[in-house]
Amino acid sequence: MSKVSEITRESWILSTFPEWGTWLNEEIEEEKVPENNFAMWWLGCVGVWIKTPASANICMDLWCGRGKATKKVKDMVRGHQMANMAGVRKLQPNLRNAVGVLDPFAINEVDAIVATHYHNDHIDVNVAAAVINNPKLDHVKFIGPQYCVDMWTKWGVPTDRCVVVKPGDSIKIKDLELIALDSFDRTCLVTLPARGAEENGGELNGICPSDEEMGLKAVNYLIKTPGGNIYHSGDSHYSIYYAKHGKDYDIDVALGSYGENPVGIADKMTSVDILRMAECLKTKIVIPVHHDIWTNFMASTNEILELYRMRKDRLQYKFHPFIWEVGGKYVYPRDKDLIEYHHPRGFDDCFEQEPNVPFKSIL
Repeated sequence: MSKVSEITRESWILSTFPEWGTWLNEEIEEEKVPENNFAMWWLGCVGVWIKTPASANICMDLWCGRGKATKKVKDMVRGHQMANMAGVRKLQPNLRNAVGVLDPFAINEVDAIVATHYHNDHIDVNVAAAVINNPKLDHVKFIGPQYCVDMWTKWGVPTDRCVVVKPGDSIKIKDLELIALDSFDRTCLVTLPARGAEENGGELNGICPSDEEMGLKAVNYLIKTPGGNIYHSGDSHYSIYYAKHGKDYDIDVALGSYGENPVGIADKMTSVDILRMAECLKTKIVIPVHHDIWTNFMASTNEILELYRMRKDRLQYKFHPFIWEVGGKYVYPRDKDLIEYHHPRGFDDCFEQEPNVPFKSIL
């Protein structure tokens, strides 16, 4: 038993964080995905781990950092997307809300670290370090658009471990195929660096972004698996071009970044946007993500469920929402009829042993 004289701030941190320890790492490693299914786990924000029957493992947008941690800094850094978007200077109060459920330094089996874009809550130097410094993972590739690769190599990830993708590119990983698609992350477009901004004194005014620039900064992904296809929209806003993707690809499960935008900000999809995205994509299931992570963008998923109930019969929706929990597992198509997730409740072995109580009536 520990004594108070032996406890330090450092020992407290090491014994407490990540809050889930290696529980989820072990669960993912032990998972045997049934044939014609896929399994995925929500890692927080838009991070997901996807596993297939042939044990293809990809880890997308895992972020193990934290948000604001002190009030001593009063202003945003120059070039921050919110500062550019709304002309604000005061530091946004984006404290991390979701717990850390995966230990990157306990990853033993993974085929690729994948990123949708280069914003801090989607690409992580700690994850990169954990993979690069683990000899068992020397085969792992880092896959993302050019700006992500620029960031990885700046951190020290070898160039030959990185794979640049742009819309239209595809990569085969065992029984999984990763297809890069157009992103609609307009917040990313107003984030520095941006081509032409440096010559313009760091100002974006008067600089017209292109589809090519968007593809260098961010991509969406279609992940084709033996159990069905997943559409990962990164931090994309709502776009009518989702309808194009819905016509071009068969989509079973779609992930959309949802949140309650503060006044003056348009960064996350609203509840209506999530439903419209799902309808356009012709997906069977839509799952809101990202609403968990930032204290100043948190939103109620009940709003999505209520709007869905109001609209589904009148608009004849062919999909339904699934409301997840961070750290939770979703197996498709096995879980296709679920509407809301609950973590395993345990105690399934109740009364397999004789209770240790004075008398039965106490029960």
